[in-house]
Amino acid sequence: MDIVVCIKQVPDTTEVKIDPKTNTLVRQGVPSIVNPFDKNAIEAGLRLKEKYGGRVTVVSMGPPQANDALKECLAMGADDAVLVSDRAFGGADTLATSYTLAATIRALGHFDVILCGKQAIDGDTAQVGPEMAEHLGITQLTYVAKIDIQGDTVQVYREHEEGYEVVEARLPVLLSVVKSINVPRYPTVKGIMKAVHKDKIRVLSAKDLEVDMDRLGLKGSATQVRQIFTPPQRGQGILIRQDSARKSVDELMAKLSDAKIV
Repeated sequence: MDIVVCIKQVPDTTEVKIDPKTNTLVRQGVPSIVNPFDKNAIEAGLRLKEKYGGRVTVVSMGPPQANDALKECLAMGADDAVLVSDRAFGGADTLATSYTLAATIRALGHFDVILCGKQAIDGDTAQVGPEMAEHLGITQLTYVAKIDIQGDTVQVYREHEEGYEVVEARLPVLLSVVKSINVPRYPTVKGIMKAVHKDKIRVLSAKDLEVDMDRLGLKGSATQVRQIFTPPQRGQGILIRQDSARKSVDELMAKLSDAKIV
C-alpha cells in the first residue's frame, strides 16, 4: 500500500509576523513546528503501514526550513520525504496550495491513500485536503476518526456533532483526520539517527511539476488578504448603581442614547 501524508510546517503561534506588503505570513526565519493535526495524519499512516504493509511518503510545501519538519516525520517512522519549494509558490492560498500539492502527488506516481490533518493552526480553513481530492479526481472523506481497509474498500468513522457516521469508499481516497483518531508517537532514537544520516531530502520545484504557472502562488490564488490588523482593546465597563431599578434603567438608556446605540 502506497500512503502519502501531506504535512505543513506552521509558525510558532508566539512568533507570528506579517508581511505588510502582501498581508501574508512571514515564514522565513520564524521558529516553526509541525502542524499538530498533521502529526495525527502521520500516525494514522504509520499504523496503516504496520497493519497492511507498504510505504509512507511525507510531502510538504514550503521554504527550505521545512526540511526540519520532514526530518521529524522521518524520525517518527516515515519511509521517504519530499519538499516542494519554489519562490513561485509564495503567497499561495488554499486553492493554489492544493493545486501544487496535487501536481506533486501525481509526479510521485501511484498512491492508495492520501492523509491530511483536519486543518492547519495558522489558517483553520480545512480546505486544502478536500480541494486536493477534487484536483486529483478522487473520493474525499473528512473528519475521520477511525480507518479500516478491506481489499480496495476503506471504511471510516466520520466524527460530527451528534456522534459518528460510518462511510465506505473505493481506493484511492483522500482522508482528513481529527485529533481523536490517535495519539502521535514520539520519534525513536533509531528513527532520529535515520533522519540525521539520511541523504539530502528530495526537493521538487515548479519546473519539476506539470503545472500551469498562472495557477501557482499569489498569482494563482483566488483569494487575497486585503488587510490584517489587531482589533482595538475594549474599554473598561461601567457599573451602574442607583437607588432603584427604574433609575438604573434610566441612566443606562441615557448612556446608550449618548453613544447612539439606541
